[in-house]
Amino acid sequence: MTLSKNVKLQKLAAFLLKKQCIIAIYVLLAVIAGYKQYHHHSYNNYLIFKYVYWHTVDLQNLYLNYPEYQDSNHYGPVFSILIAPFALLPDGFACILWNIANISVLLWGIYSLPLSWNKRAIIAWICAHETLTALFSFQFNIALTGIILLSFSYLVKKKEIQSAFFIALGTLVKLYGIVGLAFFFFSKNKLKFILSGIIAFVLLLVLPMAISSPAYIIQSYGDWYSSLAHKNAINASLTSFQDISIMGMARRISGDVTIPNTPFLLAGLLLFGLPYLRVNQFKYVGFRLMLLASTLIFTVIFSSGSESPTYVIAFTGVAIWFTTQQKPKKGWIIALFVFAFILTSLSPTDIFPKPVKEFIRLYSLKALPCIIIWLTIIYQMMKEDFESYLIADNE
Repeated sequence: MTLSKNVKLQKLAAFLLKKQCIIAIYVLLAVIAGYKQYHHHSYNNYLIFKYVYWHTVDLQNLYLNYPEYQDSNHYGPVFSILIAPFALLPDGFACILWNIANISVLLWGIYSLPLSWNKRAIIAWICAHETLTALFSFQFNIALTGIILLSFSYLVKKKEIQSAFFIALGTLVKLYGIVGLAFFFFSKNKLKFILSGIIAFVLLLVLPMAISSPAYIIQSYGDWYSSLAHKNAINASLTSFQDISIMGMARRISGDVTIPNTPFLLAGLLLFGLPYLRVNQFKYVGFRLMLLASTLIFTVIFSSGSESPTYVIAFTGVAIWFTTQQKPKKGWIIALFVFAFILTSLSPTDIFPKPVKEFIRLYSLKALPCIIIWLTIIYQMMKEDFESYLIADNE
């Protein structure tokens, strides 16, 4: 009986790790979230995205508040091209397709990683709940995570043109994408990478002019800068749903909203840059994957604009860090991952009583496990020899 149960469990595990199963689960999550939010009239984020296209066509300012939705747009003009196919469809259908498009890019990114098939599948499962949180808000951060992963994977596969394109795309849609430049030193043909990046930036900069005008798009980039500067100035708050970051934790725990971002950013950049001193480790896939994990987490925990759905980016970094650890995984590694899954991923759910959820939100504690894991990554990258890491595709 025990042997039979073990066989069944092994078959179930093998089934759950199949790519087709994971794709089906993610599509199901995308459909459920899109359908539910549309029928509950909770798709304001999608309306913001949709009207980026229509306002571009009508040559209207992209960064004002409009009666069609609350809040304002903070994405670059090139986003009008990405959202165009969806904006032309009925909202209910488009909401679902938009979510499916986002998870498709994320899974494309995850399955592009230089890891064994099982580890890619495990990363997808680990990220599923955080992805669902972002799907309920129709967040582009899901696709942006995939774009960052693709910029990494193509570069380590010596496909500089594709990598440069995804960095340019991610940057011009939402500035977070620029973190793909962190992988620059892994390029074997740096001149090709730089030239490809310049060409991609120029082409994507002018692309929205095809549905508007050159003068309008140039003005829109200026408006975008002003919008982001204003947003950054108002993100610091002791009660908002944003600023879930290391700076936000400091501000909220101390009760001092005037604490500036700059000292944290400088310290963060210094720590982030330390592993680059270990040039002899650059050639090892394990080291590169740890830098990818560090980059994904850094992007979120050092951004005052981070909110709960943004953590799909950081938690993908957590998943990559955890799956990259060598077997058998040490107890403290497992404990730290469980701590992150509970506090970072599950804290917005009804598993936690409402007063506890509110306490976690008010003190930006969702960021805490990711901060600890990021510091752990920096320590491991400075200390360990990644030549012995076993993470090949055929593992």
